[in-house]
Amino acid sequence: MKKIILITLSGLIFMVFKANAQTSIHGSVVVHPKNRYLMYEDGTPFFWLGDTGWLLFHRLNLNEVRMYLKDRAYKGFTVIQAALLTENGGITTPNVYGEYVFKDDAYTIPNEKYFIHVDEVIDIADSLGMVIGLLPTWGDKFNKLWGTEPVLFTTAEKAEKWGQYLGNRYKDRKNIIWILGGDRPAEGFEHIIRAMAKGIAIGITGKEDYSKMLMTYHSWGGTSSSKWFDNTEPWIDFNMWQTGHPYDVSLWDMIKSDYDRIPTKPVIDGEPLYDEHPIDFKRDKLGTSTGYHVRRFFYHNVFSGTFGHTYGVHAVWQFWDPEKRSPINGPIRSWQESLSLESSYQMGYGKELIMSRPYFTRIPDNSFIENVYEGHDRITATRDKEGTYAMIYSESGRSFKVLLNSLGSNNRGSEGLDGWWFDPRSGKVIPLVRFNRTRKDYYHEFTPPTNGKGNDWILVLDDPRCGYPAPGNNKKW
Repeated sequence: MKKIILITLSGLIFMVFKANAQTSIHGSVVVHPKNRYLMYEDGTPFFWLGDTGWLLFHRLNLNEVRMYLKDRAYKGFTVIQAALLTENGGITTPNVYGEYVFKDDAYTIPNEKYFIHVDEVIDIADSLGMVIGLLPTWGDKFNKLWGTEPVLFTTAEKAEKWGQYLGNRYKDRKNIIWILGGDRPAEGFEHIIRAMAKGIAIGITGKEDYSKMLMTYHSWGGTSSSKWFDNTEPWIDFNMWQTGHPYDVSLWDMIKSDYDRIPTKPVIDGEPLYDEHPIDFKRDKLGTSTGYHVRRFFYHNVFSGTFGHTYGVHAVWQFWDPEKRSPINGPIRSWQESLSLESSYQMGYGKELIMSRPYFTRIPDNSFIENVYEGHDRITATRDKEGTYAMIYSESGRSFKVLLNSLGSNNRGSEGLDGWWFDPRSGKVIPLVRFNRTRKDYYHEFTPPTNGKGNDWILVLDDPRCGYPAPGNNKKW
């Protein structure tokens, strides 16, 4: 029987079910043979629902780690993105237990006590069924640009040695996906990154063999790993965007630019606009982001072809506690309070929506929408490649027309389609009457229940012969 654990947070009680590690059941996470999605080794779909806990290893004690990770696991998160050598005092100040990353002033000898804590954090995540998106270092350690921390990786040899230490230490951990870089452009430092990747591979396999790990590069705002590294590079398993913290960005074009690259590799947005973040770092002019902004990034990204999505909260990435440390860029509330933002639940609703239908056959496709518009009226659609289902996101609740005859299994047989309006705020659905689709040129107009900024909706259409369940939220959140 599963053990039930009660966690009290901000006056609320959550029931968390302790589960066996997904990697112990299904194997490590690997790339699907079609090179669009990730899966476990046994073929089980893996939806990357990430949270940016960049300073996780450095700023939290184990009790706080458990509270944070249990909250995210309960809400359906599968990946926690965290850095070993962080910005903001990551190597020049000790962790919460008074331990530094390195034992020497030259920053060359890893401190075993520090890494025992890191090991424990990774194990807790594994016990909750989550993967760590592990950054060997933040980008300021090879390309400073800003910040106060020292630059450590001035040569390829130093980078390879660090990578080899980490690869060897974690070679038996199945719940790690490697993320090189860290919010910096790689231009001029490509040899450093390649050397670190090589070191990790040697540490894990004893040779330069990248087949036993997953790896990517986290670039800086407005760019993808593909800007610096071609899809033919053997250590890049998938491309990662940092679309960054502006609001007015054409996410669909960004994702498509990598989705269309040859050879094919999966793509994800590894750092979009966080919740409660100063929009484009200009709170006075542009305001603060909300759950609506976060949802916008989720659905446009995923429907445009990503294999998942990364979420973030401004106070959580830095684990800001007003009683312990200074804020960075004006977080609104403590990280503990920020765990309960509605948007964190809404990410789980989105994941459950995607996972309620066949996973590996989903493709981005707007061709059956009469007018997708642009900007904040954007309509973005995804469907099963056989047409057995479709999902259409209307960012502002604007009406749109769908060519119904283009949908339905094999485009023949059933004369109708079942439909629902899916509310991304609550995860609930509104069922619709069955739609006739006999006419070849029949565009049916759909009008969401509400409209205007913040009134985003998803239309779900199914071939009734497939017997798909209603896509609503069945969890008692």
